[in-house]
Amino acid sequence: MRLSRLLLVCFMLGFAPLLSVHAQGQVSPYTVVVSVADTSDAARDSAFADALAQVLARTAGGQDLSNKPGYADALKSAAGIVQQYQYQRATTGLSLQVTFDQAAVQRTVTQLGVASTGPRPPVLLLVRDEDGSVMNRDALAPLAQAVAARGYSTVLADPVKTGDTPSLASAEPDQLAAVARQYKTGLILLGQVHGSSADWMLVSGGPQQRWTSNGANSQAVFTDAGNGLADRLGKQLNVIGSATVDGKLWISEVNSAMDYANLLGVLRADPNIRQVSMLSAQGDGMLLAVKASLPMDALANSLAAGGRLLRGDTHSDADASLRWVH
Repeated sequence: MRLSRLLLVCFMLGFAPLLSVHAQGQVSPYTVVVSVADTSDAARDSAFADALAQVLARTAGGQDLSNKPGYADALKSAAGIVQQYQYQRATTGLSLQVTFDQAAVQRTVTQLGVASTGPRPPVLLLVRDEDGSVMNRDALAPLAQAVAARGYSTVLADPVKTGDTPSLASAEPDQLAAVARQYKTGLILLGQVHGSSADWMLVSGGPQQRWTSNGANSQAVFTDAGNGLADRLGKQLNVIGSATVDGKLWISEVNSAMDYANLLGVLRADPNIRQVSMLSAQGDGMLLAVKASLPMDALANSLAAGGRLLRGDTHSDADASLRWVH
């Protein structure tokens, strides 16, 4: 259906809301697993505090809340908002899986004086060993733990579906779009291990950032990489807006009325967007006028992180360009 006909249907549909869809098997952002010394009350309470620190950072979009008044008291009271917990045996010893009450966590973030942006999408980890094989959850545990400590969650690719996945040497746009569709995230970390060092590329909705991490052993390499990943995500995504910004977004690859309805649902659900309206359409793309609490480039990065939209080619009439991943 060409866009000229599509628009007639779209205006009739209006702003249809879109239900959130999560990657199969993805753990709730309000659930974390932390190390625990033993099953004593003191060790459990300490683990609850560590777990809540991670969940609060996630809910605040990766922002550092440790200097906020009331933060230490919130961690001391962590046990009061635990919904459920379970001890687990891990290769490194004993661990505790903790799930917090979602509403209570969001209230806590608000009381700390920070606007809750909701958890960021997970970062998909696609890391290859020296032989080219995709590394599994156990091998990447230090990396996932370092990322979690900074308030971001991770997800690993399905081991039986890694044959045609992008690598550091080859990451085609179509491959990245397919991965974003499958795992519902535009945040993808590609890695290649070389003994005591590793090369990395963060794909965050389109823009690519490359760096190398080194260490005395694999754990040090992965810990350094996790901190480097969190630093880069923070600079790109943790832009705090205030005043209303007027701008224009160009969104391409909108091929049907359902695409349009789902796209508007995504935009309407974004807390950074206050108003959106169509200005024009051409081919499979449309130019939208947007009122938002973020600059347009930062807004585009935030939208692309969700995996439903990716950064697109520059459009002369727009402040930022995206393409719909359908």
